[in-house]
Amino acid sequence: MFHARNRAMALFGKSKSSIVKIAKKKLPDGLWTKCAECGHIIYNKALEESFKVCPQCDYHCVLTSQERVAQLLDPGTFAERDAELTPADPLSFHGPTSYRDRLKEAQHASGLSDACLTGTGTMGGRRLAFGVTDSRFFMGSMGSVVGERLTRLIEYATAEQLPLIIVSGSGGGARMHEGMYSLMQMAKTSAALQRFHDAKGLYISVLTDPTMAGVLASFAALGDVLIAEPKALIGFTGPRVIEQTLRQRLPEGFQRSEFLLEHGLLDKVVPRKHLRSTLMQLLSYLG
Repeated sequence: MFHARNRAMALFGKSKSSIVKIAKKKLPDGLWTKCAECGHIIYNKALEESFKVCPQCDYHCVLTSQERVAQLLDPGTFAERDAELTPADPLSFHGPTSYRDRLKEAQHASGLSDACLTGTGTMGGRRLAFGVTDSRFFMGSMGSVVGERLTRLIEYATAEQLPLIIVSGSGGGARMHEGMYSLMQMAKTSAALQRFHDAKGLYISVLTDPTMAGVLASFAALGDVLIAEPKALIGFTGPRVIEQTLRQRLPEGFQRSEFLLEHGLLDKVVPRKHLRSTLMQLLSYLG
């Protein structure tokens, strides 16, 4: 009892700054994440076990391309394609920071050479072509390399008669830093998908938060089956811009997954924990 009292007196006798230093030492960084939607503090291990879905408000946190691969494909089966393709600066674009410098920053921060991964793998033992965009790299926007990688993936799926799944989380649309070279990717990916469709291929498009602009207006909306995660923002132009243009309030939940399912754009809204099993069922039924 005496020793416990002495320890308590020693603690409360310390200055406030000393107590804060002790608390910081006992709580290492990287253990907790604050939900971007509701502000709930989540233990990181619990967050990972729930596929990064907030247990308080069901907000689906953003996943990296590598996390998508790990969640959806059979372990160890993903084989990347066209990794040697790297972005150039065809317009010598300069803003407050040059495009070349911004590319280097994005590559260093994400560990990616550009905003998507493409390759092959298996899901439930079934081989397929798989692509995923990564919002850490210029908001997943579609530049020349993204369009070329996806087009080559679609053409490979056509030649090998593989089902195709592309997971889109591209809030940046077409990448303005590449001008017309970027916009051309909309037509290129769409034409490749038409040839894939003519060859009777199965394409499942998965839309995540956010999927916008030129990405939605091209390959993301052309799936035989369109699936979205809950509450994902999906549209061509953001709701704030539309409200400012029309000068009127938009309906509640406008451009969110549930709204678009109700109005016929989507086939299904699937929580992340059920996404892999749903895709496996679709491959079994339709593939």
